[in-house]
Amino acid sequence: MTVIPFPQTASPCSAGKPGGQRQRLQLPVAPRAFARSRFALPGKTEPPLQPSEALAWLDTVLSQGGTIETVELAGPGDPLAAPEPTLATLRLLREQHPQLPVRLATLGIGGNQFAETLAALGIDNVTLLVDTVAPATAARLYTWIRPSTKTVPLAKATATLIDEQMKAAAALTKAGIAVTVRTTVYPGINDDQVETIAKTMAEQGARQMILVPFTPPAKDSDGPPAADRERIAALGQQAAAHLTIITAAENTITLSPHNAARNGAVPIPKPTAERPNVAVVSSNGMDIDLHLGHAIKVLIYGPREDGLACLLETRPAPEPGGGGSRWQTLAATLADCFCLLTASAGDTPRRILADHGITVLITEDNVEGTVDVLYGGGKKGKKKSLTEGHCAP
Repeated sequence: MTVIPFPQTASPCSAGKPGGQRQRLQLPVAPRAFARSRFALPGKTEPPLQPSEALAWLDTVLSQGGTIETVELAGPGDPLAAPEPTLATLRLLREQHPQLPVRLATLGIGGNQFAETLAALGIDNVTLLVDTVAPATAARLYTWIRPSTKTVPLAKATATLIDEQMKAAAALTKAGIAVTVRTTVYPGINDDQVETIAKTMAEQGARQMILVPFTPPAKDSDGPPAADRERIAALGQQAAAHLTIITAAENTITLSPHNAARNGAVPIPKPTAERPNVAVVSSNGMDIDLHLGHAIKVLIYGPREDGLACLLETRPAPEPGGGGSRWQTLAATLADCFCLLTASAGDTPRRILADHGITVLITEDNVEGTVDVLYGGGKKGKKKSLTEGHCAP
């Protein structure tokens, strides 16, 4: 087998710039995870995008001149743990962007059941996250593993995980989907197993392997040390006897709504002739401080005749209750709005409003400054707390 360089992607700062490098666009639409690593970075996980929000993000990048090499469905959970949003996103991608190569990253549980469906929906590559093929080692790497919605004893769950990964690799290969193995190298835990992982997965049909060095959290003193470059290179040479090894360049960056946000490169929604206005929920008219579900009224901002944005009117919000019909009513109420500003919102209203062309932006900034940013004014710094469906553009 050979060792080839990992395709380099563009920095988020170059997103949308004509003539920029080709880039991999990540769509985080998975709401649930199969497992949790013992060495995961602390902090709150970013909530997922709704399928329609993910497509809107893709369309915005493309409309601003971005050249997408690959679309990858990955995060914040596992795309196969709750497959409905994944499959819905894939259907939208096939309908609207049939020419784009699409891949998926997963632990692989249930992969054998979905292999033919994924192939039919245009998936050309699946990355299986395989850090070991030994149950005892998996118990050292994961805090918990839930193959379904019920908690399973870790000793049993680790064996199930490895068995499912083997079945997934074989079934995906049979369905015509290329399988890439992605292994995070944890010194002292699984670094002596890398070649075994490569050999075992190659026997199941995998073609390539990516080795990712573990990087400890900043304040973590209990976990393994960082994997050094020389050790990764040596392990790659061993594994190359079985799989093509893809080496990740240090400056490789995958463009996603989350990492692009941290670099100030995420495009925010813009007004159109059909939807020129912004909806805002606020308790005092000055701050965006209300959960959407608690709002009894909606402030409507829009451009005056001179082009300056101002408060145009106040509209009543639908009464609580009624399930999804409440948000269908709100969408109709806001038919002239291109986005809604709120401090928080649940998945159901976000999905329904997005399906009606209204982007939900999550922020806790002041009303006038944020509205000003949406209409192209204001200071750049005011964008920092603005978030789209909980992912900050």
